[in-house]
Amino acid sequence: MQVTLRDGETQESLLARFTKVIQREGILKEARSRQHFISNRDKARAAERKSAKRRRRGIR
Repeated sequence: MQVTLRDGETQESLLARFTKVIQREGILKEARSRQHFISNRDKARAAERKSAKRRRRGIR
């Protein structure tokens, strides 16, 4: 990931732009998900729970 400093841009706005790019790309989310090992079965269980919750709320 690379963000270049534009003409007349402050360090704060550069940092803000960098964080937006990181969030948009999903890099931070992926890094957090990889902090701990989760087995495939546990991932499937979580997906089932999430799906059941959506069905209960009426959103598909």
